[in-house]
Amino acid sequence: MAEGKRLKSAYAGIDRNKFYSLADAVKVIKAGAVAKFDETVEIALNLGVDPRHADQMVRGVVELPHGTGKTVRVAVFAKGDKAEEARKAGADIIGADDLFEIVNGGTMDFDRCIATPDMMGLVGRLGKVLGPRGLMPNPKLGTVTANVTEAIRAAKAGQVQFRVEKAGIVHAGIGKASFAEDKLAENVKAFVDAINKAKPQGAKGTYLKKVSLSSTMGPGVKLEIASIGA
Repeated sequence: MAEGKRLKSAYAGIDRNKFYSLADAVKVIKAGAVAKFDETVEIALNLGVDPRHADQMVRGVVELPHGTGKTVRVAVFAKGDKAEEARKAGADIIGADDLFEIVNGGTMDFDRCIATPDMMGLVGRLGKVLGPRGLMPNPKLGTVTANVTEAIRAAKAGQVQFRVEKAGIVHAGIGKASFAEDKLAENVKAFVDAINKAKPQGAKGTYLKKVSLSSTMGPGVKLEIASIGA
């Protein structure tokens, strides 16, 4: 009952039919995030693409200027000097055949998976395990690389991977409700800019159709696309 009252109260201050400017939307989202934990602020974009067609797939990575506020656990598949480099760079889990056995057994206590190129013969066999969870290392996303130090730094700093879903929707966490309003707004703009830069050649008509913000437990608000600078 208390949860229902809280949601009702949060929705009471929102016009569900209104398109808010980015600045106003951030204010509303922060005001509605009254849970007992630091809620994640999430963005959802409806794109004019059909990802069933290869030339309309939207996928990429963006490093948010103010991070996500989330502690990211990084696993690295590497051997020898590269394993030591990963250790010095702050990787949480490092291994090769031993890590393969752990992951293949269904234990994935990490948020990002990085692999050196020489390890992909091994890691490739984990496609059915890592793929569905969006954890499969990919050179286009910078997670198959010899520069493990930079890949770990980026992951820890708040790098966000994105991929359009079947209905043409992309969503991601872009910060925490405790973030200052200007920092949330800058993260939103950076994320939308990355989506625009990832526009596929096959996209026809209006590409960025709708953008909305919400918090983990709070209501969503629709954004004026023009206010994002898109």
